[in-house]
Amino acid sequence: MSIEQYKGDMEMCCRCSACKHIPLQMVRNPAHSYACPSIAKYNYHAYSGSGRLIIGREALSKGINYTDRLLDIVYNCQMCGACDISCKYAMDMEVLEPISEFRMKCVEDGHANPALDKVINGLHKTGSMVPVKGKRGDWAEGLNLKNATKEKVDVLYHVGCLTSYDKDMQKLAKATAKILQKAGVNFGIAGDAETCCGGRAYQMGYREDFLNQAKKNMALIKKAGVKTLVTGCADGYQAFKVLYDKYNLKGDLEVLHITEYIDRLIKQGKLKLTKKVNLNVTYHDPCRLGRLSEPWIHWEGKKIPGYKFVFDPPKTYRRGTNGIYAPPRDILASIPGIKLTEMDRIKEYSWCCGAGGGVNESNPEFAAWTANKRIEEATSTGAEALVSACPWCESNFNKTLKATGSSLKVYDIVELVAKAI
Repeated sequence: MSIEQYKGDMEMCCRCSACKHIPLQMVRNPAHSYACPSIAKYNYHAYSGSGRLIIGREALSKGINYTDRLLDIVYNCQMCGACDISCKYAMDMEVLEPISEFRMKCVEDGHANPALDKVINGLHKTGSMVPVKGKRGDWAEGLNLKNATKEKVDVLYHVGCLTSYDKDMQKLAKATAKILQKAGVNFGIAGDAETCCGGRAYQMGYREDFLNQAKKNMALIKKAGVKTLVTGCADGYQAFKVLYDKYNLKGDLEVLHITEYIDRLIKQGKLKLTKKVNLNVTYHDPCRLGRLSEPWIHWEGKKIPGYKFVFDPPKTYRRGTNGIYAPPRDILASIPGIKLTEMDRIKEYSWCCGAGGGVNESNPEFAAWTANKRIEEATSTGAEALVSACPWCESNFNKTLKATGSSLKVYDIVELVAKAI
């Protein structure tokens, strides 16, 4: 895959600016109408989905002039896909794919962001996208969990880099293990043998590093004979489910997010949430659990010559509507005492938490600005707590809340389930 294959999509952009805002029909409050954090902050067309497509189109025809401003535009994007989904409300064209390919072209041509290069160098050395202290499986000490690389299990729980190593996020791994044990699931972890899914490397533009990680993971999974993988990380979920399939690496592996699996266990009667958790909450849809988690659609065909952008056979577009939206909400509805009030931008039109696309590492100020906009939106609902289903979301929200002094609490959904059991 390369940026050249999206030439037609980039030429289709008519600069209507639909990529900047959620569709008009979905706007509940003018204060929460933006879809794209990049254009909302930098307020210059080049930082929008359309602007990036126009830059890509010109680069194909005239060559790429790698200036500091160009690279600033390329890397100040969370790759959250909001521009893509808003455009597809009315159009049949790809927006995120060519933007992603342009970033990969920058990396391949030796113009990677230095901060992201540092992260990837760490990945090469440790198999992790976050700083490493201790061993990857240390969080599970004393829990008597099965080692999926040595014992037969039905489910592999892939913990993820942040949840494995970050002391503040290890509580999510422990809560998940408690929930699965309570439901009687025959599961295991890979422990120190687990390695990064590669999803965040892909977002940052490092295709080869992503593919290397994907191949390592699938080799481990195949050797262990595991048929079902469960993860609580939205980035990992999208990587295993969508990106691995995009590159024909997933095979018949069943990939479930922990919210999908908990929802299944509740509905099968294997998990009962009986303890009251008296809390008024609002729910944040992570980008890679929501709009970017739709199954990859494998399509082969050709563009029919002529004026219109028509394909034979017809091309089906991923529009974000088939993301994971019901399971987290069904779980919250199952917890006694929880009251859910929705924000203005939800599901496929959710505002990003700010942690994706390498922005968290290359421009933490922008990541915090994005998170703060979501926190303001959450606060406007009157909720006591902001609930999400991804450790990266919780981590970025918490860091931002500490800086603002807000009283809003932040939980991952597994924390509330653990309280309820």
